Amino acid sequence: MNLPLSGVLVADFGRVLSAPYATMLLADLGADVVKVERPGTGDDTRAWGPPHVGGEATYFLSVNRNKRSIALDLRDPADHARAVELVRRADVLVENFRPGTMAKYGLGYEESKTLNPRLVYCSVTGFGTGPGAELPGYDLLVQAVGGLMSVTGPAPGEPVKTGVALVDVLAGLHAAVGVLAALRERDATGEGQLVEVNLLSTLLSSLVNQSAGYTLTGVVPGILGNRHPSIAPYEVLTAADRPLVIAVGNDRQFAALCRGLDVPQLATDSRFATNSDRVAHIDVLATELTARLRHRTAAEWCALLTPLGVPCGPVNDLAGAFRLADALGLEPRTTLTGPDGTDDGEPLDLVANPIGLSRTPPRYERRPPRLGEHTAELRAWLDGRLPHRSEDRQSSPGTDAPGAGEAG
Repeated sequence: MNLPLSGVLVADFGRVLSAPYATMLLADLGADVVKVERPGTGDDTRAWGPPHVGGEATYFLSVNRNKRSIALDLRDPADHARAVELVRRADVLVENFRPGTMAKYGLGYEESKTLNPRLVYCSVTGFGTGPGAELPGYDLLVQAVGGLMSVTGPAPGEPVKTGVALVDVLAGLHAAVGVLAALRERDATGEGQLVEVNLLSTLLSSLVNQSAGYTLTGVVPGILGNRHPSIAPYEVLTAADRPLVIAVGNDRQFAALCRGLDVPQLATDSRFATNSDRVAHIDVLATELTARLRHRTAAEWCALLTPLGVPCGPVNDLAGAFRLADALGLEPRTTLTGPDGTDDGEPLDLVANPIGLSRTPPRYERRPPRLGEHTAELRAWLDGRLPHRSEDRQSSPGTDAPGAGEAG
């Protein structure tokens, strides 16, 4: 199958989460991603566990499928020459080192652009390349200084981080979009460009309505727990057995909720007749609703309210979330083995790419690589000991060179 990014060679100098997530998305769509890692230790997340499976950290496995790994010491002249050659042949380079690190090795954007004018060079930083260049770009830190924790938590004065490194993931997603836009522009002009994404700007953009509320009106939002600042009821309430989310977005849904709870009079109560009224009287409304919800289990309420068009659902753990996705036919997992269908370890059940494409769906061909798994093959290719089409700078071992078993 000719996938959307078939023939695109990505030099992945990324580490930890944001850049590897971006390059995995590109790899799923057909790009040939060569992951450059430090000899001996590799990507930091190889050591981030538990949990582990087969001795490998699940953190690393979560964002590195469909890639090849080459171990290069950039301080070694021979390995440095190979890195330079990889950049010369690549369509895309993605890196998320502290600003200035790649330039120290002669692989910054200006040097790389000279090597390869068609290169799309994507740099992910914590706080940009200006005054914040020296600040460490850790997700938790950005959640704090970027305002996310100021609106997340159980109550005012109790800020809480999200349960996953969400800012890193969002930055990786924005990086992938930027790369795709730059590749599209290169199709028209023949020239690459620099794509820059930073964690702080990504977070401020991703706070959407909260950020706009501040920039447009000067309103500084605070922690509302599980409530919404502009919609009610849109929160976690308590059923007889467990928490239940009610996510009413309009007056029609609220009227349906009231009918389902057998309190239709609430829909016409002057305190609750419109969304603005309900937001203004949210505490009283929550008390009224909880008094009814406590009479049945969350599952019973979902069975009753969902057919009425009321958005509701239990607070699932991950096991429950995957069961739901399975039940809905969303196929949330993919099982990966080795590139030829075999492997010396157990098959890996990884989370599927959420992008659906009707003719060219994401591929799942390679398990996340062991550290330096493809070093011999790729060194031979970069050293010129394996053939590549001289007229095609972006050709790679996946398209025109023998496999690893034939590498010298």
